[in-house]
Amino acid sequence: MSDQPSSAAEARARVTGLARAARICMLTTTALDGRQVSRPMGLQEAEFDGELWFFAYADSAKVRQIRVNPEVNVAFSDQKHNAWVSISGTATEGFDRARAEQLWNPLLKAWFPDGLDTSGLTLIKVHASSAEYWDSPNSTVVNLLDYARAAVTGRPPTGGENHEVTY
Repeated sequence: MSDQPSSAAEARARVTGLARAARICMLTTTALDGRQVSRPMGLQEAEFDGELWFFAYADSAKVRQIRVNPEVNVAFSDQKHNAWVSISGTATEGFDRARAEQLWNPLLKAWFPDGLDTSGLTLIKVHASSAEYWDSPNSTVVNLLDYARAAVTGRPPTGGENHEVTY
């Protein structure tokens, strides 16, 4: 098993690195009828300081859901590096031109054809309250062998590192 981070700052840095490497996540909101709804989103802010940023349309279902219930979850999966991150927090929505200019990436034109002048463009900011990550430095083959050994011996797999972080 990997060494656990020795400080909250190190744990937050690990969350940052894992989220940055994955970049694509699932944003989960709560629908008006109470169902949890998840959809893929591209993380725009790679320097994670407890806030995650996303572009969206102001009239989208996710934005309407955030306005009613701002508690969300953002989950990252980086299968290439055998790492996963789950971040819980509070989301807000609003357009800030200066922040949008900082975050803009030309690839976003696929979803927002007029760039920063796209009608209805807004930003979603998620302020993290907690995070949990799972990080396995081993290859998929090593992990599968570890799981097979665990099944035979009845002892849990050694897997990797799991740590909870608060903000």
